[in-house]
Amino acid sequence: MPLQLRPATPADVPVILGFIRDLAAYERLLDQVEATPERLRKTLFPAAGTPAAECVLALWDDQPAGFALFFPTYSTFLARPGIHLEDLFVTPALRGRGIGGALLRHVASLARARGCGRLEWNVLDWNQPAIAFYERLGAQRLPEWQLCRLTGPALDRVG
Repeated sequence: MPLQLRPATPADVPVILGFIRDLAAYERLLDQVEATPERLRKTLFPAAGTPAAECVLALWDDQPAGFALFFPTYSTFLARPGIHLEDLFVTPALRGRGIGGALLRHVASLARARGCGRLEWNVLDWNQPAIAFYERLGAQRLPEWQLCRLTGPALDRVG
């Protein structure tokens, strides 16, 4: 089978950063990428302590084809842990081969194995191919919920 999924390692940081940049370019947000190899190493593969997130790589014929990056959450309503899927990306030339579905199913199986009550993510409202993909898998969009964010100077003022 040409598709393999495996946990990322510190040696994969350049590949992960490349995928992050490719995803940001697709989402028209490349100017917002501040990630560096050093920051990724420090947060994903710390020398001590808990990683901020986990990353799974998809390989197609042993070549990097995509990734899923996710981190733990918690639902007070369920009193159970959850997983937030921060990024799911497949190289455009390899889309339509089941790689994205395999990555999402892999993260969902981790969520089930960890006793999670939810697997959640965000999708841009204009990204119809992604929305259709998620809905085909049975995902529900929650239009009544709005994402709120503090960054940069606003975060500094509040914190």
